[in-house]
Amino acid sequence: MGSCVRARATVKRVVLTSSVAAVLHDGRTTMQGGDDGHVVAKAYGAGKVRSEKEASRVARENGISLVTVLPVIVVGAAPATRGFNSSSLVLSLLAGHEATTEMLKATQDLAGGTTPLVHLRDVCRAQVFLAEKGEAAAAAGGRYLCCGANTTVARLAGFLAGKFPQYNVKTDGFGDVAEEPRMLISSEKLVGEGFEYEGKNLDDMFDDAVEYGKALGMLP
Repeated sequence: MGSCVRARATVKRVVLTSSVAAVLHDGRTTMQGGDDGHVVAKAYGAGKVRSEKEASRVARENGISLVTVLPVIVVGAAPATRGFNSSSLVLSLLAGHEATTEMLKATQDLAGGTTPLVHLRDVCRAQVFLAEKGEAAAAAGGRYLCCGANTTVARLAGFLAGKFPQYNVKTDGFGDVAEEPRMLISSEKLVGEGFEYEGKNLDDMFDDAVEYGKALGMLP
């Protein structure tokens, strides 16, 4: 934001990418109790809330239009030499990384009983869409959840086991988390502005995820 302020003669709008964790955060700053997965997830949410508040303050004080995209768990290939955190979460079921799968389960619990997913391509498209939408987006509240599908860890494991039989995906042992989504993360506001998702189901989202995981050494 500091760079945008220095260039505010030419920068009129900023699209900030935050996280759904900022919406799900319960407002507590003391991260006590719970397992490591819950503690890390809560700390992450608190950090995103503070980042958004600071960006909003800077934008307001300097006359910059600010629109915020809040993606859920991001799936799909990225032009990067290392995997991003959400990639390791969703690919943990294929890789057999139990500790990371526990993080995924903790995320579902903190999200109210759903594992919300979105393809990276749709996150990028939403960023461009809202940048071009301009003042209308800012006037509508400026914060947009970005979610292509709601599922659960148990459902996701079953899907991955069927789609990628070459991996020994564990499909049981999820009795401590909901098997069906208990709530839905809605993209109604973003869709209401005219945005259309390309990745609307798990098949669409995971077409390139495995090859991406292989390329980065996250999967055999």
